[in-house]
Amino acid sequence: MSYAQNCRSFESTTSYATLWTNTDWINVQKYVDKQQRRIYRAESNNDKRKVRDLQRMLVRSSAALKLAIRRVTQINKGKKTPGLDGFRAVNDKQRGELFVKMRNMNINLHKPKPAYRIHIPKKNNKTRPLSIPVIIDRVYQELLRMALEPQWEFKFEPTSYGFRPKRRAHDAMERIFYNVKNGNWCWVFEGDFKSCFDTLDHNFILKQIKGFPYVNIVDKFLKAGYVDNDVFFRTKIGTPQGGLLSPLLANIALTGMEDCLGISYNKVTRKNGSTTYNAKGNYRMTRYDDDFVIFAKSKEEIIKVYDILNPYLEERGLILAEDKTRITHISEGFNFLGFETRQRHTKDGDKCFIKPSKDSLKNARIKIAERFEIMKGHNVGDLINTLNPLIIGLINYWKPMVSTVAFEKMDNYIWIKVKKFLKHLHPKKGWKWIRRKYFPNPKPEDKHQDKWVLTDPVSGRQLVKMRWTNIDKRHVMIKHNYSPFDSDKSEYFKNRQIMLSN
Repeated sequence: MSYAQNCRSFESTTSYATLWTNTDWINVQKYVDKQQRRIYRAESNNDKRKVRDLQRMLVRSSAALKLAIRRVTQINKGKKTPGLDGFRAVNDKQRGELFVKMRNMNINLHKPKPAYRIHIPKKNNKTRPLSIPVIIDRVYQELLRMALEPQWEFKFEPTSYGFRPKRRAHDAMERIFYNVKNGNWCWVFEGDFKSCFDTLDHNFILKQIKGFPYVNIVDKFLKAGYVDNDVFFRTKIGTPQGGLLSPLLANIALTGMEDCLGISYNKVTRKNGSTTYNAKGNYRMTRYDDDFVIFAKSKEEIIKVYDILNPYLEERGLILAEDKTRITHISEGFNFLGFETRQRHTKDGDKCFIKPSKDSLKNARIKIAERFEIMKGHNVGDLINTLNPLIIGLINYWKPMVSTVAFEKMDNYIWIKVKKFLKHLHPKKGWKWIRRKYFPNPKPEDKHQDKWVLTDPVSGRQLVKMRWTNIDKRHVMIKHNYSPFDSDKSEYFKNRQIMLSN
């Protein structure tokens, strides 16, 4: 019996909660993975009919629907945030009931509801609009993403890294380092699209995905509109931030910059059988979502980028943000994804270094200060439990780059905040008493022989210090256009996962 048949027979004989809790998630994931790999393979063989058939099969499957519901209601960051209808699937009974309800619905007849619009503060005192669809719309968007993503993973440019599976910001930074390390590609065009998600042309997006079996549903989602302060607004342009499909649609729309710049690749096979890809053309680039940098060898070439990009921008309904777009030399440095890249003079000659930017450090201090403020009046154990995830997250993001100085600065800042916190917690106690209670002498078997580590006297848990981190290991950039949907690259990604986790 097939997975779908088994699932339908299971529905009629069990409760909604049991239906959900008894799901074999390993087999569900295997089925979806297999179908996505088949879509990727069919696209690589240019078999458009098979791509469409497999996409229909995946979207209609019980396995994909269950996985979509699980991601939307149990895994994704906004799982507890309702849309306009106020519905949230917060327990297994509600998830099972939602699955049965949607299993009997026809996605082609679905009419998306307007999204609920909220505004998130940004560091420049402006706000970023965030659209929150209802749960059912989120599930359908996740289903469409599952079917569309493997097809486009074959088409995406190797220099695109944002919101793509198995790619991360560190890959983008390594691509930049690879371009600038020898000082040849020394002129930089720092680009940023003005309100990219809000201005992308719907017709262009739909043209790009022409042939997708559910293109009409995508069109409905794009035009569903949003409600802001109880007022309904139509959406004639843009892909609303907050929708699960929006990052993929934005990546689809923004694909093509390499062609516009005349960048192509030569595949070279080495004597040991390994392959490498050499870029050709007058430019090099790296894009992460709607942020991008373009490199050239001369100022004359980089100035031409403005005119070269005009057709690319007009076709997509985009303009460049004047306040964020500029031309610079790597000796002046530029910021990208929270890191500063700059060529510096050393005793061994000019070298390029990538380190956390000043803005990145400033934002980190603000977040840490906010945690200390929230934890006022709480005990040290609560403070450590709140701070450690934030500190470890910063460490993991910064450590592949030149971060020793940044780690020391952050440790010093945290130390000042810790002393103030303890003085506020014990206003009538002297520093000697505080030291004996919260800074025990390290034991010989302890990994870090540091006498000034904030320690919870109840659990013995310690506050992590950034300077403990070893940063002598560079991040290894993902290879060219490799995708986890490519069955032939399974071993590569398995080994890569092991390497990145060490």
